[in-house]
Amino acid sequence: MAPTSSARLPSAPIRRPVFRLVAGVAVVMACGLGTAACGAGGSGAGAESTVTVTPGTPASTPASPRVTGQPADTAPPEPGEAPATPGRPTGTAAVHTERPRGEPALVTGVRFGRHDTFDRVVIDFDGPTPGHTVRWVDALVQEGSGKPVDLRGRPCLAVLLTPADAHTDEGEPTWTGGAAPASLGNVTEAIRAGDFEGRVLIGLAARSREAFRVTAYTHPGRIVIDVAH
Repeated sequence: MAPTSSARLPSAPIRRPVFRLVAGVAVVMACGLGTAACGAGGSGAGAESTVTVTPGTPASTPASPRVTGQPADTAPPEPGEAPATPGRPTGTAAVHTERPRGEPALVTGVRFGRHDTFDRVVIDFDGPTPGHTVRWVDALVQEGSGKPVDLRGRPCLAVLLTPADAHTDEGEPTWTGGAAPASLGNVTEAIRAGDFEGRVLIGLAARSREAFRVTAYTHPGRIVIDVAH
């Protein structure tokens, strides 16, 4: 609405300016009403939109659903989410994960890598990731024969995989074990301690008993074990 003036109008003899003033006010009011009508039209043009931004949420970033059917380590991050870099493991408690019985996974190899605060051991599989139990032991006994494994006084992180095999249908081993690279800070050897009736036992000999972390992945199947150093 146009502003209203409280000034007294001139005396009666001066009529033309008064008419012009009133006419001007009428024109302004009409334009104002016309503008309001345009703003209230069916198209909604000129209507205000309100965006509420929650602290910690990137503004103007639409939420998108996580793609399903992809492995956990390759699924695209949520908007604003940076890929996490794992820190030093903090727990020493045993880790136990069961999987439904079925076709055994085939162990195809063990890989090593050194990080700033931990050694990484990756057990690769052909087939589904098997169930696994990972825990520190002072003695290691071979699966099947029951013979003790000579650890030479070293602590050992025992990794029991089930159902799993480490041999072909012809009986040839698919992985035989071996020393870890000298560059690692704690893990010294991966020992093939058993392959019997769907149970594979791997011993990770180490210099000292430290915290560890276990993560299983699929497509391709693998178990990642981080051992602090």
